[in-house]
Amino acid sequence: MGEFDLIRRFFSRPVTRAVLGGGDDCALIAPNPDCDLAISSDMLVAGRHFLVETDAARLGWKSLAVNLSDLAACSARPLACTLALALPAVREDWLAAFAAGLYDCADRYDCELIGGDTTRGPLTISISVFGEVPRGSAIRRSGASPGDSIWVSGLLGQATAGLKLAQGQLELPEDAARAALAALERPVPRVELGIALRGLASAMIDVSDGLAADLGHILFASHAGAVLDVDALPRFAGMELLASDEQLTCLLTGGDDYELCFTSRPDHDARVFAAARGAGVPVTRIGRINADSGLKLVGGDQREFALPPGFSLKGFDHFG
Repeated sequence: MGEFDLIRRFFSRPVTRAVLGGGDDCALIAPNPDCDLAISSDMLVAGRHFLVETDAARLGWKSLAVNLSDLAACSARPLACTLALALPAVREDWLAAFAAGLYDCADRYDCELIGGDTTRGPLTISISVFGEVPRGSAIRRSGASPGDSIWVSGLLGQATAGLKLAQGQLELPEDAARAALAALERPVPRVELGIALRGLASAMIDVSDGLAADLGHILFASHAGAVLDVDALPRFAGMELLASDEQLTCLLTGGDDYELCFTSRPDHDARVFAAARGAGVPVTRIGRINADSGLKLVGGDQREFALPPGFSLKGFDHFG
């Protein structure tokens, strides 16, 4: 099968919203008037971002979902995406499953595939997403202010536990193991929540490299500090079976959660809970922004939380 036959067979569908889809030198999209265009790109490399034995359909879903999570983090509604795919060889069964998972995610979040490229090489998936947000209403990392509440959606650490399970480094009960693997391989981008938080969240980021590191990006951009209540962090079922240092890894430095971490004024707490209920996503208040610099950890008694010797809050870093 040649390159263009591959594209026509597995990655070509009529577009309904884009002005022009795949097949020309460029696709064309037209955001609604009075909207800003939100753009993000992510690359997934076999052996670096995912295990080579990952189910192809789940990998197709995840490849788009991690990009949609970036749109959610700035409160953008998805419009379209492009796919650049490097393959060591053409395996039609793998491509069919990958495309099915990709389109499953695209249909769920109304995000059209409008073009891309294929080539021969080590398995690498690069997706760019395009979204729209009403002009001036995108939520940035730089808007947190002293006194703001800090929130996180969903549960933390499931994907990290899923990776350890897949690598044979961890055992969990069957239901907890199934949920952890699903969190790793089929994450749910919080698109609806991101949109619901317009006008409520003062700063926002998606948790992809670990809560401590990603919250740190908000603090850096906002020139602020934070107090984080470790006991308040939302835990997945079965985490209590892990050793204490493994629990902290899952909660504070584990990547691939793709939950939203955001800040808001304390007088918006009730509205934040209402927005989350409307989006069907649980949220937890986990700390507060202050005028200091850096991140301080406390326990439920508000005393300083002591990390184990040698434990680092540094998140995932491709070159670290």
